[in-house]
Amino acid sequence: MADAVKDVVLVHGGFVDGSGWQRVYDRLTADGYRVSVVQNPTLSLDGDIIATRQVLNEQAGRVVLVGHSYGGVVITEAGNHPRVAALVYIAAFAPDKGESVCTLLADPPPGAAVPPIVPVSDGYFKLDRAGFHHSFAGDLPAQMAAFMADSQVPWCVDAMVGAVAEPAWRIKPSWYLVATEDQMIPVSSQRAMAERAGCVVSEVSASHSVHVSRPEAVATLVAQAAAAR
Repeated sequence: MADAVKDVVLVHGGFVDGSGWQRVYDRLTADGYRVSVVQNPTLSLDGDIIATRQVLNEQAGRVVLVGHSYGGVVITEAGNHPRVAALVYIAAFAPDKGESVCTLLADPPPGAAVPPIVPVSDGYFKLDRAGFHHSFAGDLPAQMAAFMADSQVPWCVDAMVGAVAEPAWRIKPSWYLVATEDQMIPVSSQRAMAERAGCVVSEVSASHSVHVSRPEAVATLVAQAAAAR
């Protein structure tokens, strides 16, 4: 078996930025991993793939590529980069060829929560502030959730409708962390996407902001992926 991977690249999702990875970053770097965080513009899927590939180009060795939420769409395409050894999905979309966030959310399971996505202007969207805590960060303190709601990054429809061309999970080993209290991506959908992609699956009781509330669970799964490669 080849030596364990020591480079990790973290990719955030919509409405937030890379600072949400800090607790995961702290745990991984304390364990000796070299960690880089992508700052997606979230203006278009193509733009976010380019931003991720730029970071991948800077890595010294093989990489575990990690995506949260919409970041899963980004890593599904960017993961075809030759330096990527494994993919890790954190409560994330794992689309197949031709799928996007919009197509994956188009037919929710019966009884699934409806994310409070609202238009702001010119093709951009945010989460309604009143519903942010419950939907996105239900297991975080109210004050922290309020800050996240007030510091949202508008998410452009071009990113939401961007479709994957070549899903890297078809050729790269993949892991998936299901957040069982998620009110953004239905838990049944997470499990179905993970199964379809052939992921090694773990589950944790957490909100959609599992990378913030349960960073130890995320770091553990990343380490498992790194050790397996």
